[in-house]
Amino acid sequence: MSNELGPMSSSRRRFLQTAGLFGSVGLLGTGTALAGSATSIRLPFANGDRDLTNEFPQKGQMILLRGRPPLLETPFDVFDHGVFTPNNRFYVRWHLASIPTDVDAAAFRLNVHGQVGKNLSLSLHQLMTEFEPVELAAVNQCSGNSRGHFNPRVPGGQWDNGAMGCARWTGVRLKDVLDRAGVNAGAVQVRFNGLDSGLIPATPDFMKSLDIEHARDGEVLIAYGMDGEQLPLLNGFPTRLVVPGWYATYWVKMLNDIEVLDKTDDNYWMAKAYLIPDTPHADVAPGQSGFKSVPINRMLPRSFFTNLRDGSRVLAGHAVSLRGIAFGGDTGVAKVLWSGDGGAHWQEAKLEQDFGKYSFRRWNAQYTPRTKGEDVLMVKAINSNGVEQPMTPNWNAGGFMRNVVESIKLTVG
Repeated sequence: MSNELGPMSSSRRRFLQTAGLFGSVGLLGTGTALAGSATSIRLPFANGDRDLTNEFPQKGQMILLRGRPPLLETPFDVFDHGVFTPNNRFYVRWHLASIPTDVDAAAFRLNVHGQVGKNLSLSLHQLMTEFEPVELAAVNQCSGNSRGHFNPRVPGGQWDNGAMGCARWTGVRLKDVLDRAGVNAGAVQVRFNGLDSGLIPATPDFMKSLDIEHARDGEVLIAYGMDGEQLPLLNGFPTRLVVPGWYATYWVKMLNDIEVLDKTDDNYWMAKAYLIPDTPHADVAPGQSGFKSVPINRMLPRSFFTNLRDGSRVLAGHAVSLRGIAFGGDTGVAKVLWSGDGGAHWQEAKLEQDFGKYSFRRWNAQYTPRTKGEDVLMVKAINSNGVEQPMTPNWNAGGFMRNVVESIKLTVG
């Protein structure tokens, strides 16, 4: 399989014919949290007690942050099983409470309009048969992933580190769809809207925009497949935007409307929400004011341990396997470094198979604790642009873009 965006393999073509993508999906029910046999988990920050739920359709056991609109976090041990996050454990984040509970794929239309030569109304069948299908491995990460670790605490979904996932996305290039419509000279941005809505008319419709050059760079996808299957309803069936290297707020789910604009989008979700300080690492002091803010955009490099947790016990003098995942943010992973002594000394980990610059990358290493007591292990990624994770955490009022070097304390016996 190619490591970069490319035509879909014959096996993926067979998937289109057999996966039932032309049927309807109607599995969500009310989208509210349901009582049942859920157990609980304690996340590693203040007020971190959460229920575990199996009550959402097409999903296995997930960490429940909120029932409506759904916020479901991937339990972190899932990431130790491979590069690609299973669809039924892939995190869920919706902004608006009214989500269609039944989507008829045969009746669905994707509309393209605005500053174009001709309006389009494309069926799912047309998207899947009239445009070149492509596949791309890419990380989808919530802007507020790890928000629960911000200190001082900030409002919003108190995620641990599991508001992310990596999948092989199957779809068509946004560029190809825009080219069929014919983008007018003077077009500035492209705005994307989905089928979700607020409970009251006054709720701002969730819409996001990309600059025209970005929208037409050939990497942004309109996806209808995820890891060889149709998109789960909660992850955006029947189509969603895939914006590789950018935070998931732009990855509009249940995408049904594309509008080409001749001016900068000033809707609420672009002009007032998801803004970050225009400072290094989007970092400001609590209470600081007077700085410029800009819409959140590119992701930053991150890395994690996946087979050991804070408080794990190991034996002095015995080799311990270390493994984890890393990603480069808006580009590939160049190297992963780990430390067994709290950052005093660093060693390079071995990188495993490369599925493309926007994908998770597995890493592994061997660590032998020397003396009994406590060791602090750290891991950091350096991406292909030379950007590395910082040793100190950032802070901003939105709780966005945390990517500090991760550390765990091990008890050595």
